[in-house]
Amino acid sequence: MARNRWMDEHFADPYVKRAQAEGYRSRAAYKLMEIDARDHLIRPGSVIADLGSAPGGFAQYAARRLGPAGRIVAVDVLPMDPLPGVVFIQGDFTDPDCYEAVRGALGDRVDLVISDMAPNISGVEASDQARSMGLAEIALDFAISCLTRDGSCLIKVFQGAGFPELLADMRHRFQRVATRKPPASRPRSPEVYLLGTGLRPVVSGPES
Repeated sequence: MARNRWMDEHFADPYVKRAQAEGYRSRAAYKLMEIDARDHLIRPGSVIADLGSAPGGFAQYAARRLGPAGRIVAVDVLPMDPLPGVVFIQGDFTDPDCYEAVRGALGDRVDLVISDMAPNISGVEASDQARSMGLAEIALDFAISCLTRDGSCLIKVFQGAGFPELLADMRHRFQRVATRKPPASRPRSPEVYLLGTGLRPVVSGPES
């Protein structure tokens, strides 16, 4: 019965209908579209990392905005059909080999890191939240390691245990941090997106 209710709601969802009409792979494309309209994240010619990309809604929208001079490297443990202008790496981003493959494919300049990564839901709330926050922390560490000074990162998180600490860490790392809940995100979902812009320089401690 629960699955039937989900299916009924899914196919009645206006964003699902809009995605079908406009040729997007998922309703998630509109989450990025709405945030981008507000914050102007995606600029022609940018280099973007898309973490947790399948089935490709974020990458598809971003590729349309970037134009031919831009580049996207997308990664997911699940397969994803090819998209023009998108390099896709299938693998587990928490695996060091996959992590390094993505880093290598991006090159020396990364302007935007987007993470829509989420764990497979087990139904055990504490465990699911911990795994979700773990993925968000990995995405943040990756962004810090590769972004340009004026780069940005957008990370999906679920409000709950660990959220205040991640928010505080992002505020330490970026000059500006904002919370975004785009209209395309279902109201009952605890998901929000943390947007960090203006990477702070790393300050080294005094030499001994």
